[in-house]
Amino acid sequence: MNQEPKRGHFAKEKGEVILREHEYDGIQEYDQKLPNWWLFTFYGAIVFFVGYWFFYYNLGMMKSDNQIVRDKMNAIQAVKTAELEKTLATLDDAILVNVWATDASLVSAGEATYMMNCSSCHAADLSATMDAGGTRIPLPGLPLTDHDWKFGGKPMEMFKLINEGSPADSTGNNGAKMQPWGQTLTPKQVAEVVAFIIAKVPDDFKDVAAE
Repeated sequence: MNQEPKRGHFAKEKGEVILREHEYDGIQEYDQKLPNWWLFTFYGAIVFFVGYWFFYYNLGMMKSDNQIVRDKMNAIQAVKTAELEKTLATLDDAILVNVWATDASLVSAGEATYMMNCSSCHAADLSATMDAGGTRIPLPGLPLTDHDWKFGGKPMEMFKLINEGSPADSTGNNGAKMQPWGQTLTPKQVAEVVAFIIAKVPDDFKDVAAE
């Protein structure tokens, strides 16, 4: 014969089963005492939260996620700046033309970077156009094969343009301005792209090569 559970508000002893006094729409609720390990975990979580909240928001002893991200971004930028300075210290127009643009491995690396990042605007053949059923459609970038260097045709001027993007006072090509690729690419990658472009249109840099 089943024994009716005791009525009450809450169970007080381990293993005790209480049928609570309240009832709503015919629904009744049983109650049992929670195990101590569960209670200690629950109360410990509350204590941890209060302590963490106090140290994090009131004492400023812990960095916010935003500050952590900013610090890491600043560290990355510092490394990039140091690398840029180191690269620029070993580069000039003549070295880019006579050394970098004649090194097959550097040109090949520059081509890979160009195809991945630049060809969508300047085209794989550097013409800044794409074929659409026999019709050449212009792309957002400027052509690199027309011998007209809008922002300077010296290798280091190209390096600066790629690294820093279109000048602030530029209206862009059909309203499209080039982004500062130095925020994405390393200085070495930028120099490799310049070497690749020089290798594709060497006649534009004969004067530099002869210096």
